[in-house]
Amino acid sequence: MVLFLLLIDPCRDENGLGMIRAVIFDFNGVLVDDEHVHFELFREILGQEGIPMTARQYHEQFLGLDDRGCFEAALVEAGRVPDAPGLEDLIQRKARRYVTVAAAGLRYFPGAAECLTLLSRRWPLAINSGALRPEIEFALEQLACGDRVAAIVSAEDTTRCKPDPQGYLLALEALRRLRDTGSSGAVPAGLEADQCLVVEDSLAGVASAKGAGMWAIGITHTYPAAALRESGADATIDGLETLTPEWIDHHFSTVRV
Repeated sequence: MVLFLLLIDPCRDENGLGMIRAVIFDFNGVLVDDEHVHFELFREILGQEGIPMTARQYHEQFLGLDDRGCFEAALVEAGRVPDAPGLEDLIQRKARRYVTVAAAGLRYFPGAAECLTLLSRRWPLAINSGALRPEIEFALEQLACGDRVAAIVSAEDTTRCKPDPQGYLLALEALRRLRDTGSSGAVPAGLEADQCLVVEDSLAGVASAKGAGMWAIGITHTYPAAALRESGADATIDGLETLTPEWIDHHFSTVRV
């Protein structure tokens, strides 16, 4: 007697339908190429407070944190006691400088607009980012993709930054609310965390997505593939041009015999 072992991918249901039903993007380092801008602005604002920050320190300790988390961690590292009014002042000073820099022109990763457009035809899209909402909306408009994204979770919406899963769980709730209110017919009924695919560039971001119970793709814009996989990424890609519906189907919705 010959035995056949059927291995069914957990992203496919009993009817063989693909189980990825929403895609959630991080923003900085995934769509917009501005991690270097954020580092320079953090260094500038902290420098005004007499606190130095090196590129290595930012990359190893602070990348992936939202503005509040980064400033708070930097102050603690320098032996300062952060307080709410002081943190808010630092955040607003950086936000004003970012507007100036963004107005002069942001860099976007190759294929960003095309990727959002292509995937939005198949799945509802959301963004979960530690960036401020006006920064995200400005960049999406520059990409002419404001109408491609169904929901945005930004720094103003969260109380805990990555690697905490709060932001991705809020993105899931935001997509569900769109379905419940009838605002978006593209959002499937009964959307669950394990039906969401996340695209992240940072180690903290991958850990956040996995902590929320979602599938995670690590894009090697910031960290190498090995580090992203070590943080829990289910797959890695080198650029957004790779991220097509066919690639997602192949890696996350196939039945292997």
